[in-house]
Amino acid sequence: MGIREDIRTVFRKDPAARSTLEVLCCYPGLHAIWMHRIAHSLWDKDFFFLARLTSHISRTLTGIEIHPGAKLGKRVFIDHGSGVVIGETAEVGDDVLIYMGVVLGGTALERKKRHPTVENEVVLGSGAIVLGPITIGRGAKVGAGSVVVRSVPPNATVVGVPAKIAGTPQPSEPSEQLDHNKLPDPMLTVISQMLDRLSRLEERLQAHEKTSPAPSTTPIPVPVLTSEKTPFKKEDQIYSLLKGVIDPAIGEDIVKLGFVKEVIIDGANVDVNLVLTTSSCPVIEYFKDQVKRKVLSINGIENVTVNILDEPWKWDRNKQTGTPLR
Repeated sequence: MGIREDIRTVFRKDPAARSTLEVLCCYPGLHAIWMHRIAHSLWDKDFFFLARLTSHISRTLTGIEIHPGAKLGKRVFIDHGSGVVIGETAEVGDDVLIYMGVVLGGTALERKKRHPTVENEVVLGSGAIVLGPITIGRGAKVGAGSVVVRSVPPNATVVGVPAKIAGTPQPSEPSEQLDHNKLPDPMLTVISQMLDRLSRLEERLQAHEKTSPAPSTTPIPVPVLTSEKTPFKKEDQIYSLLKGVIDPAIGEDIVKLGFVKEVIIDGANVDVNLVLTTSSCPVIEYFKDQVKRKVLSINGIENVTVNILDEPWKWDRNKQTGTPLR
């Protein structure tokens, strides 16, 4: 674990690094690791006070607190580093990338293994808090601001408070890239699945009501549309059905939120154009499936295409008018 290897690690993991002199002088995460090696060596030789004093000086100079009893592997890189805290019994493997504000903390007062074990090639996002004697599996990624209180399997991505696995862990090539802006939302996915199931149950109930014999009651006169009245347009019928598609993150229907920009009807074919807040919305497929199912329930509609438009979301306009954007 030489200085040259540490410098190469900085260049590999931080595209902002421009020169060796800059890395040597301006990277507190690197300085903290160097001083920790000195403190850890003193700790292993039972010079506990000197070890803690070295760690304290390092914390004062770098803003990074690493207990001298903690074990750090090879090519560990602390990016920016301000606010990072690594506890006494924590173990960090090789090629781990740690962003600012990460805490590897303990949950017990007894003198035993009470801090996390972070295996090789793990990425810990900014502000992530990992608590207790748990294990973060090889190649796992912890999203920014997540609080991890349970062990994480290898190659998994966890997000949230408390952190939950986002998707099924898949064996893959080691990656040090954590796309913070594209992290999935597992709770939103669960809610969308529940809404999807509710929609299917409603459709089955409606189909059952249609096939069931009607109760013998006195018929209620229903006004008949004449040629003088405006017939019920198919476009209005589509908008009415789309009000049953609820955004699980907000709890409102997509028509009221202004997500439906326009509905284009061409005979038996219908195009529904949606404008969402982001093209990486975690429930895009849920919206598409729900819209298609609702529109295909109309007699005479055979094909439905849902287009996600890359346009600014006109929230203010929608709030002012209170009408769907068409």
